[in-house]
Amino acid sequence: MENNPKKKPDGLIILNADFWNNLWEKGYTGWDIGKASPPITEFLETYPNKNARILIPGCGNAYEAQFLVDNGFKNITLLDISSEAVNLLKIRFQNKPQVNVICDDFFNHQGQYDLIIEQTFFCTHDPRRRPEYVSQVASLLKVGGEIIGVLFGKEFAQPGPPFGGVQEDYRLLFEPLFRIKKMELCYNSIKPRAGSELFIHLIKK
Repeated sequence: MENNPKKKPDGLIILNADFWNNLWEKGYTGWDIGKASPPITEFLETYPNKNARILIPGCGNAYEAQFLVDNGFKNITLLDISSEAVNLLKIRFQNKPQVNVICDDFFNHQGQYDLIIEQTFFCTHDPRRRPEYVSQVASLLKVGGEIIGVLFGKEFAQPGPPFGGVQEDYRLLFEPLFRIKKMELCYNSIKPRAGSELFIHLIKK
């Protein structure tokens, strides 16, 4: 396994299970903010349906899942491609029947959900896969289902992941399949991410 992602002949960056497992094994988890993201928890505090089917893809340490459990949510699915991450989560949530932990590639996952929580997972993928991401999210949500969370709203100087972007491009990506209820700069990001995160609230058409 290598620290640098491999590429297909067409240059598409492959961020597979080996790549992410390698980072977890070596403790290279710079994306981990150590707690649930404030923009996400603030939204969830107002979300009324405790029985909603909720998916957190690319969940990592899944701090948002613990917040959901602590606040009475009953149907939470955690999805990550890294078996290293999943093994830790299965231990952490072993006595929480409301949490289902799955090791799988997001793009292969099947199911129907009311709410998907996006914690910069979108920004871990080669930008050329973004239309595929949008299609997959739409397929996993029921009509009227919602995706909420944070995207990086800036470009990065260094090669990804994470891969950045701008709000205008994100709108063009999501608008065919989603009604954009909110896509704006976060006012309550953690300090290291201040000014770089967009909060999204999108509703499947």
